[in-house]
Amino acid sequence: MDHSFAVSVEWTGNRGTGTSGYKAFARDNVLSAEGKPPIEGSSAKIFHGDPARWNPEETLIAALVECHLLSYLYVAVRNGIVVETYTDSATGTLATDGDGAGRFTEVTLRPVVTISSGDPKVARAIHADANRLCFIAASVNFPVHHEPTIHVRPAFR
Repeated sequence: MDHSFAVSVEWTGNRGTGTSGYKAFARDNVLSAEGKPPIEGSSAKIFHGDPARWNPEETLIAALVECHLLSYLYVAVRNGIVVETYTDSATGTLATDGDGAGRFTEVTLRPVVTISSGDPKVARAIHADANRLCFIAASVNFPVHHEPTIHVRPAFR
């Protein structure tokens, strides 16, 4: 079964002379999807972007982080793991070439999961299942590593 998703982008960085020179324009843009708040984007600061806005490299990592989270929650339920909290501080490595081309070489997710029920060893192991099920991780051509930390807390009463 196929599913379709739509996102729009509008470049808002014309400073009055368009792309008349490499430093003559801002990289600012606005990403939008129907019914959702806009996301202010730019390029990374190193590529003359606005560091206060999201850049494509961050949004790619964010997509991997969020997809893994949602896949993990699904797999946790299927394995009797009760997740109480989940945070992640992910990083990615981008290699660039002299001609301006580049590619991600890896992303590392560092989920910190607190569970109140289930086997902590299973809670750690199912990160591999979540990675396999994550649509975004299955779509990239670089490794997505996982360095999970599992904490156990008594169940809420």
